[in-house]
Amino acid sequence: MDGHGGAGAAMIYLDYQATTPLAPEAFDAMVPLLRDQFANPHSAHRPGRMAAAQVELARDEVSRLLPAGGKLVFTSGATEALNIAIQGAPPGGIVTIATEHAAVLDTVQALGAGGREVMVLPVGQDGVVDMDAAAEAIGPGTALVVAMLVNNEIGVIQPVEALAELAHRAGALFLCDAVQGYGRVPIAATCDMVAVSAHKIHGPKGIGALWLKDGVKPAPLIHGGGQEGGVRSGTLSPALCAGFGVAARLMRERADADRAHVEELARIARSLFNGWTLNGSDTDRYPGNLNLRRDGIDGARLVSDCRNVAFSLGSACASGSGRPSHVLRALGLTDVQARGSVRIGFGRYTTPDELERGIAALNEAAAAQAAP
Repeated sequence: MDGHGGAGAAMIYLDYQATTPLAPEAFDAMVPLLRDQFANPHSAHRPGRMAAAQVELARDEVSRLLPAGGKLVFTSGATEALNIAIQGAPPGGIVTIATEHAAVLDTVQALGAGGREVMVLPVGQDGVVDMDAAAEAIGPGTALVVAMLVNNEIGVIQPVEALAELAHRAGALFLCDAVQGYGRVPIAATCDMVAVSAHKIHGPKGIGALWLKDGVKPAPLIHGGGQEGGVRSGTLSPALCAGFGVAARLMRERADADRAHVEELARIARSLFNGWTLNGSDTDRYPGNLNLRRDGIDGARLVSDCRNVAFSLGSACASGSGRPSHVLRALGLTDVQARGSVRIGFGRYTTPDELERGIAALNEAAAAQAAP
């Protein structure tokens, strides 16, 4: 490889949904702020104001890929952003989807255990939410509707705009988990809150953001110095903010090139994965995420057999739990089918040659497993 995404020359990185390689430009923007310009961005002196200017420059860049207007609050990541939005929402019922990330489902479940009314909507075999069930569930008494734009495990795109419309008819707020779609798939202007993460767009880990429509202000989870408009207290890292900002700018500037590259890689991948079945919708999806299953294989064993290919069985956050993916089970897959599924993710720094060699290794290992 060219240094991106692998621990050695032979490693092929195909796990872009877990994290993306850090863009060199983002790294270069961070170094001076870590090494030399170390002032607290909340300090009133000149070095502090200079650091604060870097934060605001980054805030502007990240905001340019989000709906117009509103306010962007920096957080430690998307998990914190989602928790602020969900736990800080007005009292009332919460409606979400069975294929959401654990950062949503576990938070909603915790609130449900505390007495909040919670409704988890089913999805079809294609992974798309059942809109009839959504229309029935979202009504008087609903305070918040939460949906992921692009699913992290199967790449399926949800009808976010239609869900937001149902939420608003009921007088509820709509929160979009746009972590996997940010910079890649348009984000509906009808969202009230949007959670995003830097390390999914070639930025650094440890920083995310929550976008809030004008007039929306969730109750804070963290109390302290009142930074970030009182929504999220704590000293910001100008270096992480700058890295996020540059990554967002590159996503905007390279959008057409990145899209064409990913679509070409997807075409190559789908032509080479013979004997595999795609999990989730064939059409309502982001092409850089392929979740595939094959009869007669065990995904965990495949990971062990293909040690020079970095891919996953689903969410990195849930790896090692030993449980079949809740997303794949929501599609109606059996435990055996879910355990025989793998997720392949690729993007800007993936070369066609790497992809072809990675798939060849997966096909060879899968064939060996499935052989009688």
